[in-house]
Amino acid sequence: MTRPDSGSRLAAAMSLLGIGWYFAVAVIGGIVGGVLLDGWLGTRPLFILLGLLLGLAAAFYGAYRALMQVIATGNQKGIDED
Repeated sequence: MTRPDSGSRLAAAMSLLGIGWYFAVAVIGGIVGGVLLDGWLGTRPLFILLGLLLGLAAAFYGAYRALMQVIATGNQKGIDED
């Protein structure tokens, strides 16, 4: 087995950190959008819950795509589990 260099590990770690940030921004953005719409339309908590669900769906979809890209890149470079 070949050991990956620290640069490829750092790149993978940064990609995973980006996935975490994307997840947080998508969920919080959905909630904030829902709060604003509910305040404007007076329909509390309808759009808060809808925004949460849409934010979670977007977060999981985006995280899945990004994680698959990280895994594919790792496989191409020969990164193995320790």
